Amino acid sequence: MADQVLLIDDDRRLAAMLTSWLKGRGVVVTARHTASEGTAALRTGRYDVLLLDLMLPDADGLDVCREVRRSHPDLPVLMLTARGDPTDRVIGLEVGADDYLPKPFDPRELLARVRALLRRVRRGPSVSSVLRFGELELDRGALAVRRAGTPVGLTARQFQILWALASRAGRVLDRAQLARAAGDPFGDPLDRTIDVHVSRIRAAIEVDPRRPRFIKTVRGVGYLFVDQAV
Repeated sequence: MADQVLLIDDDRRLAAMLTSWLKGRGVVVTARHTASEGTAALRTGRYDVLLLDLMLPDADGLDVCREVRRSHPDLPVLMLTARGDPTDRVIGLEVGADDYLPKPFDPRELLARVRALLRRVRRGPSVSSVLRFGELELDRGALAVRRAGTPVGLTARQFQILWALASRAGRVLDRAQLARAAGDPFGDPLDRTIDVHVSRIRAAIEVDPRRPRFIKTVRGVGYLFVDQAV
């Protein structure tokens, strides 16, 4: 069965090009050109990935992302934007986007990122395993995190970053390693979006994110997961 992608973007020429190009590579694109049309499509259809433009004629893409994250917490979201401000990327990740791609982009890179997102959410039972660190439990098969039995909300990419750290407890991983572990083949050791993800992970799993027990910063190198308070 072909992968189903919902594209919310008011650039009709781009939407038509992507719809045709991706169809030839096993991806079916449903294009909507306003936020209201896109959210209506989400309510009535089933999609594997959402491609969401940051600048829409009737709403801010960041607000749409917040709404989507509340209504579809497990749907991978890839944000698209023509604006080059790094702040937009950081805010997009903070409100729940899994990945970010600036325009103009090579459709081959878009396809690679879509496939990476699909791999993250389609881990089958054969690779399912559970890690436990006191009150913290990570279930890779379900892409689920629980703290003291209570579910913790993380995006698919944030889960993979946490899993990469926790499954290598005691080892320092740099940003590029974490980006690759999360399925990003374009991981950049200078890309600060990993820092944003780690900050959100800490906010979700730590009792006091300002004094983290689990994820430690190793300045100038990366991050370290410890299996007990130190």
